[in-house]
Amino acid sequence: MTLNRRDLLAKCMALGVVTSTANLLPSALADGWAQSEMGRKATTPAVLGPFYKRLAPGTNELRAPGDPGLPLVLSGQVYNTRGELIPDAKIEIWQTDHFGIYDLDGYRFRTTLITKADGKYDISSVMPGHYPARVCQHVHYLVTAQGHKPLVTQLYFATDPVFDGDPDKNFTRDPLIPGRDLVRPVTLVGEPKEMHAAVKFELVLETL
Repeated sequence: MTLNRRDLLAKCMALGVVTSTANLLPSALADGWAQSEMGRKATTPAVLGPFYKRLAPGTNELRAPGDPGLPLVLSGQVYNTRGELIPDAKIEIWQTDHFGIYDLDGYRFRTTLITKADGKYDISSVMPGHYPARVCQHVHYLVTAQGHKPLVTQLYFATDPVFDGDPDKNFTRDPLIPGRDLVRPVTLVGEPKEMHAAVKFELVLETL
């Protein structure tokens, strides 16, 4: 016989294998156990910034042939705080070019994506430059999905020279970085002549 989570916990409590100092029922403990196993912390929000533009065309290819800068592949999945994948989430992404300049006339380095059943997204871009009014390199995100709170956040790069190789200690050098969790590791992939940076950025939305 296979026991479900609740029955297994109740049996363990009856045998004295598991005890609770909070005087909780096995059902409540099981729910907490499930949440601790499956739950995810909501992505830390950040400021929207002054250069957001609506209606960016949907494309995975932000980098055009001949664009200067280190090629960059961003990827990830969209979840809710219960750990469930979110299909049909709308992800708006925008950033500067290699020189730290936003395209205010058109839609270069801007896109709008819709996640599929697996909640995945990916784009090909370039490592953004240092915008003069900001300390760190960053990529903007605005994520919306039915039944969930909108998420405005930003991605930062652990390789940013501003951090002097220690983002744990130095991420506060940019006062607009609200949390260390937004600074992500960068992996260099490929041969020297065709090398690109790869960054994974999972997005977790709160439910309404």
